[in-house]
Amino acid sequence: MSPPGTGLRTVVELDRVTRTYPNGTRALDAVSLAVAEGEFVTLLGPSGCGKSTLLGIAAALQPPSRGAVRWWGEGAERIGAAGHRLAMVFQSATLMPWLRVASNVRLPLDLAGVGRGAAERAARDTLMRVGLAGCEASYPRVLSGGMQMRASLARALVTEPDLLLMDEPFGALDEITRARLDADLLGLWAQRGAGRRLTVVFVTHSIYEAVYLSQRVVVMSARPGRIAGEVAIDEPYPRTDDFRVSQRFASHARALQRLLAAATGAEAG
Repeated sequence: MSPPGTGLRTVVELDRVTRTYPNGTRALDAVSLAVAEGEFVTLLGPSGCGKSTLLGIAAALQPPSRGAVRWWGEGAERIGAAGHRLAMVFQSATLMPWLRVASNVRLPLDLAGVGRGAAERAARDTLMRVGLAGCEASYPRVLSGGMQMRASLARALVTEPDLLLMDEPFGALDEITRARLDADLLGLWAQRGAGRRLTVVFVTHSIYEAVYLSQRVVVMSARPGRIAGEVAIDEPYPRTDDFRVSQRFASHARALQRLLAAATGAEAG
């Protein structure tokens, strides 16, 4: 499946990817998906449909059982090269509790051998971008859940990734915090200029989050995960709170609800 009408290069492409675990569970079945440079694509589906597995394969954290994965038209060996940087944000913040926030954010740069001074400046600047200026010396335990997820996002962004993969990062948060982080995420996505386009693949089970964030929502069926269809959210950015309560928002949500109900064999409301 090619990115629809973008005219941009493909950043990650899954070609008939199947994933079967050693216990015999088939999580994915012949999934084909291509994401173009600069897109914000959301994977939507019920729990257990293979969304996280698909994202893990796209992150090169696990191999497919069958099929092929290409990043920027090439193999995994190019990940990490200039213009081919990849970062992932998980469902939980996964911060090191014994490290202060700045050290947690700086960790990927330390592991990459970046000089201490440059790494500290990058961590400080990135914490400012995600709204955590002044929290550098705090330990994760004193942060709220939303602030911990901001720190986790900063740790991913500090490497200046070209492809950002996010696995239900805000799913455990209250609705007010989640809505605020969704808006902030779109702001961070938009900060990258035309010369350095950030591509985001976001996993959620929330129809409303998918509509608010995405240019394109890919709906997955129940296990084994297959792509049941997709809906383009052809709405301008920035997206405001007014968009959340508009008729256009409701129309997109209804289209996704029908597609999701058909994919899972449920009755559409």
